[in-house]
Amino acid sequence: MKPTEHGLLIAALGGVNEIGKNMYFIQYKDDIVVIDCGSKFPTENLPGIDLIVPDIAYLLENQEKVRALIVTHGHEDHIGGIPYLLKQLNLPVYASKLTLGLIKIKLKEHGLLREAQLHTISADSAMQAGEINATFFSINHSIPDCLGICFQTPEGTVVHTGDFKFDMSPVSGPYPDLHRMAEIGKQGVKVLLSESTNAERPGFTPSERQVGEHLLDAFIRAKQQVFVSTFASNVNRVQQVIDAAVETGRKLVLLGRSMVNVVNVSMELGYLQIPDGLLIEPEESERYPADQIAVLCTGSQGEPMAALSRLASSKHPKIEILPGDTVIIAAGPIPGNERNLAHVIDNLYVLGAKVIYGSGSATGMHVSGHGSQEELKLMLTLMKPEYLIPVHGEFRMLYQHRLLAESVGVPSDHVFIVNNGDAVRIEDGKASLGPKVPAGNSFVDGIGIGEVGNIVLRDRRHLSSDGMIIIVTTLSKSEKTMLADPEVISRGFVFVRESEELMNQIRELVLSTMNGLNEAERSQWSDIKQTLKDNIGRFIYSQTKKRPMILPIVIEV
Repeated sequence: MKPTEHGLLIAALGGVNEIGKNMYFIQYKDDIVVIDCGSKFPTENLPGIDLIVPDIAYLLENQEKVRALIVTHGHEDHIGGIPYLLKQLNLPVYASKLTLGLIKIKLKEHGLLREAQLHTISADSAMQAGEINATFFSINHSIPDCLGICFQTPEGTVVHTGDFKFDMSPVSGPYPDLHRMAEIGKQGVKVLLSESTNAERPGFTPSERQVGEHLLDAFIRAKQQVFVSTFASNVNRVQQVIDAAVETGRKLVLLGRSMVNVVNVSMELGYLQIPDGLLIEPEESERYPADQIAVLCTGSQGEPMAALSRLASSKHPKIEILPGDTVIIAAGPIPGNERNLAHVIDNLYVLGAKVIYGSGSATGMHVSGHGSQEELKLMLTLMKPEYLIPVHGEFRMLYQHRLLAESVGVPSDHVFIVNNGDAVRIEDGKASLGPKVPAGNSFVDGIGIGEVGNIVLRDRRHLSSDGMIIIVTTLSKSEKTMLADPEVISRGFVFVRESEELMNQIRELVLSTMNGLNEAERSQWSDIKQTLKDNIGRFIYSQTKKRPMILPIVIEV
């Protein structure tokens, strides 16, 4: 039986048992609707990789059935993979006005904007994709214009919450549409896909508005320049920095390409209110006293090439942090970025800056955009789902979400904790684990998508760990004898000038190995190379306890 022959299929291609690169789909017979297509940054064990996006092999295999991509909001972990998806599968994209504005920036950079099929939706919209109908509802998060999705299918209603919190005093609207959510729940929800990021945190997540109060207080106290680093896509946070600059009579400088792009798009679409004359170019800041300058920049995660890292290492060409300046990091570190961010903070202290960082009540400079336990329970209570699939979180978060669901009456066997690639099938009103679908990571390296696999990554890790030795031997084509002494080249293994004795020993070993080969072995390049690799590898390990990559090159003349 084929995976889609019967019933409704729900699967995650990214976003479960991980943070980032969210991507899900629902399928009924010959109709597939995709939800989000995000990206995430590589970890240290992925050398040379620029970005990680979802594996879309299943969608490519069934591309004649894929009807649409619906995007819940404009954060990178939900839109970052869209250009790479559309390069392989040009399907219609549906998103709210701001989300679509941010997507257009990416598509323009990739030269895809002209061919893209982009459609603006809102909480009042409705769309049809074959036998799947979709309506929407307003939620709030740390970026405006977020939508939850309600799918009506012949097997029942499926709701995807998107990322959400219940912020009843948002910096900018809309408010979460509790009435609409309750109405959906009253009509009956078969399956709820609900985010799990803060499932371990008790209580309610504080309002974003609290951050604005602390930012203003810090701006008032600052005696010199103020630098604020946050996610460019956190438009609500950006507006509060703008408000604080206006309130304290400071001009505002934007640093970082993504910050400039997001601010420009948000201004054009009416999501940011910036008074005329507030924004100035970096080079203009020298014309003003230090206490009249504020800088809003990227780099809150310690990214090496972002504006904050360059400022912290005094490498920014247009502006610098001076002793006594105030630096505010208005974001929490994504797991895995703590080390890079700590390094940046250390450098800021070396420069003599006053650094304000850390989330929660300690500084008040950051609150999460994700609902905590009571909000997750409220969503469950409003929707009253028959089945729950926790998404967007690591396993411990998904597991905790299941416990929360049980506490509000969802039976434990009606909660499916899945991995990427696991599918849940709804058939005749009953849910069960369905077939697995291809899922995993696709690595973006330069302009290539998916060209770097495990073997290439293994070689890169090997090279980064112990370096490489290149052995160049020159043989007579007719007599198969050595015509010159072998050349030994070290890259990332040892410094040749300080290891001449070791290099000489390796050359002697190459000579003895070549002289020890019989005529048949010398006629086969593969035999020569393998014998050299084995002998030299054993010798180098015995002398250094290192295992560099050994690359023999045989030249016949």
